[in-house]
Amino acid sequence: MVGTVKVKETDPGELPKSFKSFLENGSEVKEFILVGLTDVSEFQVPLFIVFTIIYLITLAGNLGMIALISWDPRLHTPMYFFLSNLSIVDFGYSSAVTPKVMAGLLPGDKIISYNGCATQLFFLIGLIFVENFLLSAMAYDRCVAICKPLHYPTLMTSRICARLTIGSYICGFLCSCIHTGNTFSLHFCKSNVIHHFVCDIPPVMAASCSDIHINEMVAFFVISFTAFFALFIILISYLFIFITILRMHSTEGRQKAFSTCASHLTAVSIFYGSGIFMYLQPSSSHSMDRDKIASVFYTMVIPMLNPLVYSLRNKEVISAFKRALDGTKSSFRSSLLRKIPQ
Repeated sequence: MVGTVKVKETDPGELPKSFKSFLENGSEVKEFILVGLTDVSEFQVPLFIVFTIIYLITLAGNLGMIALISWDPRLHTPMYFFLSNLSIVDFGYSSAVTPKVMAGLLPGDKIISYNGCATQLFFLIGLIFVENFLLSAMAYDRCVAICKPLHYPTLMTSRICARLTIGSYICGFLCSCIHTGNTFSLHFCKSNVIHHFVCDIPPVMAASCSDIHINEMVAFFVISFTAFFALFIILISYLFIFITILRMHSTEGRQKAFSTCASHLTAVSIFYGSGIFMYLQPSSSHSMDRDKIASVFYTMVIPMLNPLVYSLRNKEVISAFKRALDGTKSSFRSSLLRKIPQ
């Protein structure tokens, strides 16, 4: 259990040099201690097993989705191009967090270096922002597909899809550069203990001894602007989609349009719901215990859920998976027949 360091009152000259330099200069901080999810030893092994299962499902789901979309020519469409990139992003930020969380549940492995903490925050925040922009690009894609189906091939060409995707990555990591610089420009002189299981903006700022009001305002402004910009595009896209659906005379057409958007709406609701709860609240109302639960959800659970949501609710993905299984079985049988002596 990580506790506070108690030092008896004594002459400053008697303090160890390393401890004096730590107190005097925030730049001397070389590593942080991540408190983790819990200090109760009875919970650590079950949590380690749960997170291992979640991470394995995340790897299998996202890498499987990427492989399936790459393998099946019928899935080489803008919608699945965006979905494959979404799987790459989910795999990326889950891998940036989950292995370190699992290691933190083991005895004596709660330390992360200063540079390691900054790197983790950079990739975590960057990939979350990339997903933010990708979800808005996917909403625009669905809007064009439903509202202007005849013009869809010309409005959503491979070049436009590539530009939207590359733009999402550039904007995402540009925002991450701002947040990483804004967070690690602070001084850390009171404590190197981070009361969290991951190097994220609120807990790292809370560990600083600097005045963080301006830094919090910068973080709040960047996060709220980018989140609401993406949400605005999503809401406008779905406004046009719902207007188009209401004008449809065919019940079958309406059901097909709704089923096309259902998976994306589910992913959007889960992603923005947990993100807004975590970031867009004042520091006075922050509870680290609640933040930890929200962080578990959006860093581990969401990357696991997204491929399941898009695969279990999508007939094209299920059909492609069945074709992949049939192809694998046929290849396996052919290889066995070749080995059997004639």
